[in-house]
Amino acid sequence: MKQWWSYLLLLMISSPVLAQQPDTAIWKHARWIAYENIHDTAIIVPLVHGNGKKAWGPRKDILPLFRREFTVSKPLRHATAFVSGLGQYELTINGVKTGDNFLEPGWTDYRKASLYVTYDVTRQIGQGNNAIGMMLGNGFYYIPGQRYRKMTGGFGFPKMILRLQLEYADGSTEDIVSDENWKTTPSPIYFSSIYGGEDYDATLEQQGWDMPGFDARQWKRALVATPVPLVAQVGPSIHWAARWSNPRSWTSGKTTVYDFRQNTAGIPLISVWGNKGDTVRIRPAELINPDSTVYQQASGSPYYLTYILKGSTKDKPETWHPRFTYYGQRYMQVECIPVISGKLAPVVAEIINQSVTSAGPKIGSFRCSNELFNKTDSLIDHAITSNTVSVFTDCPHREKLGWLEQTYLMGPSVAYNYDVAAHNRKTVFDMQQAQYQDGKVPEIAPEFTQFTPPFDESPEWGSASVIVPWNNYRWYGDKATLAASYEMMQGYVAYLQGRSINNIISHGLGDWFDIGPERPGVSQMTKMGITATATYYYDLTIMVKVATLLKKKQDAAKYARQAVQVKAAFNKAFFDPVRLKYDSASQTANAMALYMDLVPAGKRNAVLNALITDIRTRNNALTAGDIGYRYVLQALQQSDKNDVIFDMNSRDDVPGYGFQIKHGATALTESWQAYEFVSNNHFMLGHLMEWFYAGVAGIQQSEESAGFRHIVIKPSPVGDLKWATCNYGSPSGTIVSNWEKTADAFNLTVEIPFGADAMICIPVKPGTTVTKNGERLKKVVVKNGRTLIPVSSGKYVFTVQ
Repeated sequence: MKQWWSYLLLLMISSPVLAQQPDTAIWKHARWIAYENIHDTAIIVPLVHGNGKKAWGPRKDILPLFRREFTVSKPLRHATAFVSGLGQYELTINGVKTGDNFLEPGWTDYRKASLYVTYDVTRQIGQGNNAIGMMLGNGFYYIPGQRYRKMTGGFGFPKMILRLQLEYADGSTEDIVSDENWKTTPSPIYFSSIYGGEDYDATLEQQGWDMPGFDARQWKRALVATPVPLVAQVGPSIHWAARWSNPRSWTSGKTTVYDFRQNTAGIPLISVWGNKGDTVRIRPAELINPDSTVYQQASGSPYYLTYILKGSTKDKPETWHPRFTYYGQRYMQVECIPVISGKLAPVVAEIINQSVTSAGPKIGSFRCSNELFNKTDSLIDHAITSNTVSVFTDCPHREKLGWLEQTYLMGPSVAYNYDVAAHNRKTVFDMQQAQYQDGKVPEIAPEFTQFTPPFDESPEWGSASVIVPWNNYRWYGDKATLAASYEMMQGYVAYLQGRSINNIISHGLGDWFDIGPERPGVSQMTKMGITATATYYYDLTIMVKVATLLKKKQDAAKYARQAVQVKAAFNKAFFDPVRLKYDSASQTANAMALYMDLVPAGKRNAVLNALITDIRTRNNALTAGDIGYRYVLQALQQSDKNDVIFDMNSRDDVPGYGFQIKHGATALTESWQAYEFVSNNHFMLGHLMEWFYAGVAGIQQSEESAGFRHIVIKPSPVGDLKWATCNYGSPSGTIVSNWEKTADAFNLTVEIPFGADAMICIPVKPGTTVTKNGERLKKVVVKNGRTLIPVSSGKYVFTVQ
């Protein structure tokens, strides 16, 4: 199987890929250094799901500071810093933070690679004496055994590596590297956990510790630490995004609860007045209890943040925020504790909910005349930004794990709004690292912990290793990543073949969190084996296309033969040739068969009718879950049954998007029913956003297209929709589809970017007149009730009367 670094070479990332040891050309003689080295008995990898053994104790570690001074004695042309710190770091030069990123670097399986980041720091360095400072946090590298933790264990104690390359105006160079000559000491952060929170004692601050001239004689020399393979950062960095201020507030006992009105992944920013030793403790949460205190039971408890004041001056409050943790939060419960009982407590002057994400600038927008749809769009978007970090997480609190089924099922919804090409490459990187020798791909990547069946491996999750590289090619034209993924893809479909019995795969989670008679979880409405085998077949059809694209004819023929066999087995096992439906006619079973082209010839209309009949007889209510609902929407959209999608989702009286909003959700929830006992900021069910762009606005691309070079505009003015306005910043340029429906006309304004072409598919009835930019089209080809009007790049206004 191809090694993970070869994937990066093919991508031609700007920073070179590194060998196993850090003393290569890019790092010179830089060494990994630490405050203390972990004992072999304290290394627990993979991390242990749950709290771990009581005998392990609290497993609290020291969060260190590092410093090094250097002198610039002649004119400087350029300065570049290459940095990694595990689990996370903050780099300062002359007291100023380098970069505006949060939780750097991205997280990986640290047995195999640590990511490093490259900074241009020329402007931070001056003539004369300079100082470098590094502060380290635990991240996923080391998880203490205190407070809440989804898992515990550790790859090692925090450590760092750095090379600062100085290029002088006279052409000479100099390197400042991390080694045992650096000084280190514990930081004011005395507890930090990605799952449990963070505590900071400002009385332990050492003023000017990262400035030149600081007296570090009481600090100790750094220890050389065990090296970790280094790879240039894959994927975008996390950064601070929206700020939510001016919260509502109320008192509850000795605490004040703040409501920021928006559930997001975030950290608090506080300004506080008080005396030295006073304490402010913050407990964030998504929900509140009946007594108006914060509710953490479904999002990981206890999680809290502690700030001990150094003593604010009369004219300036103290400010603080956690550096190495974050949480899913709408509410913050704040307790102000005086250093001396009975004395005045500290006072919070300001508190802000600062959201964090790696989603980047928005490249798409959608609005329409249906306000519930607009609110749904916002609901899903907040879940996307909250769960787009170093990986696509399921939730920003309880787990923070990269569950893989989301990456492709939610992929189009995300891609219409944000440029996720780099995120997709990071997902591929993580899956390549996580893949087993037998081809198995686990349900999470990085695989920090090994779950027990059925949560260890499920075909609908592992198939991201096939579908994500293909989707990434289709959306961005990235053939290099596809080629570099090919061996991983081959390994996984071979693994599925080995797990199949007579070409049927029946293990895994199935249609996770569908709506059935029981509490949500493993599939209830769809028989085990349907979603797994259908996904296996879909993988094989993709492999045929990829092998053909990469000119591997024998592979393409092999996968085509396997696909024929799996299709026959699937229909033999699950298709009812009398009632013309799959299994019990569940929405998921029929929809997946339709979308993946598993239905026998001549039976598609019957199966489509069975799908629609199930929806209509349930008064347009949905039952499909995490795996199936995207395929329900896609099967209906592809058959131009967008009216059914409208009827299912333009309501709030049954579980679904409107139901969540009606019950107070401000981000997409884990369950259709908006249950309080599961996450209320979750990534996996937001498939309707794809329909807003591709269905309502109609921005799609043809089957043979990659990178939106051949566009399809196929709007759907269904239900009571009167207008829609939409744009998408595709790899080919901005695509616009705006339409309005009046009593006697349908008007569509389209913009097609330079170098692309498009097919305009407007719904028409016999005898209607179609104009383009005011001129009547004499002959319009119509197929299945829609126009087929080819156009090149440009702006067009179409009217149907």
